[in-house]
Amino acid sequence: MKNAIAIVITLIWLTPSAAQQDADLAKKLANPIASLISLPIQANYSANIGATEDGSVWRINVQPVIPFGLSENVNVLSRTILPIVSQSDIPVNGAGESGIGDVVQSFFFSPANVPAGGIIWGIGPVLLLPTASNNALGGEKFGVGPTAVALKQSGKWTFGGLVNHIVSVAGEDTRADVNATFIQPFMSYITKTRTTFALAS
Repeated sequence: MKNAIAIVITLIWLTPSAAQQDADLAKKLANPIASLISLPIQANYSANIGATEDGSVWRINVQPVIPFGLSENVNVLSRTILPIVSQSDIPVNGAGESGIGDVVQSFFFSPANVPAGGIIWGIGPVLLLPTASNNALGGEKFGVGPTAVALKQSGKWTFGGLVNHIVSVAGEDTRADVNATFIQPFMSYITKTRTTFALAS
């Protein structure tokens, strides 16, 4: 099976007025655990997969991020990944399904106040929820594991990474168990015109 690597590029244009506010907003948008409600949408395409390697998959990840103040010193951030999947010629030519895949739900606990230039981090649990609208679009397994994110913002640069590991603990016995690690480095830069360029693998 051959998997395509998804490269995500995000461009954010901000108005010339209120330069400092714009710069602060751009930094928050580059920070996956900022106290900012956001709705990123990520498109991924994979080809040459399936039994005959003729299959392809479009996966649109809708990723609402919602922060909560747990206390004066601790924030909790909810990050949901809801995949909308369309696959063709999988597992064999002529087969295919479209619909909702399995949801990955993460909760990050992070310090509410981080000194300027310090490391921003968050840790917590991640859940795999068997929400697929068709059993061909999901694993029919419930999974749990740890997740963590860390990043540093220096001037116009933001760089860091997110990692999680999920192990299935319940679900359909006839389906393969889940034991998966996910690692996502990311980097962004705010230009002089306050356009944010972001890159994540």
